Amino acid sequence: MGQIRHGSATTTHAVRAAIQRSQASLASLSEEFEINPKTVAKWRKRQTVEDQKTNPKEPRSTVLSETDEAMIVAFRRHTLLPLDDCLYALQATIPHLARSALHRCLQRHGISRLPDVEGDKPKRQHFKRYPIGFFHLDIAEVQIAEGKLYLFMGIDRTRKFAVTQLVGKANRRTA
Repeated sequence: MGQIRHGSATTTHAVRAAIQRSQASLASLSEEFEINPKTVAKWRKRQTVEDQKTNPKEPRSTVLSETDEAMIVAFRRHTLLPLDDCLYALQATIPHLARSALHRCLQRHGISRLPDVEGDKPKRQHFKRYPIGFFHLDIAEVQIAEGKLYLFMGIDRTRKFAVTQLVGKANRRTA
């Protein structure tokens, strides 16, 4: 079975091993194998002949801060709203939030898909009727590097409208 190389690879495992074993100069090895001297120097420093991964060791967002990500994850876990509903609810608090950034964030944290309902599907029932203006308030604790924050989520069940805010202290005044 042959080895699998990526499209830009200029060397094989055998060539890499020969470079690592050889005592010849960089220039002579680069002429011998018809490759760049920088490539020879790179493979000489390495301990293995395997290609290294090029993706980041710890994937993170380039758009969202750590606080934004923590807020998104807490909101999704507490509300279990679909992607677009999460987007519309969180855009008031995180104005630069895009649908793609939200989806990638949820994928990174393993909550991009809503959980399936197990067992028999329950009988469909209508939601309890609430008067207009009645808000359901949820509070979620969000852990970040700087410490602990609280995510307040107000949801109007009648109009399916949600408001979120991240605060440092959870008391009646902030609620």
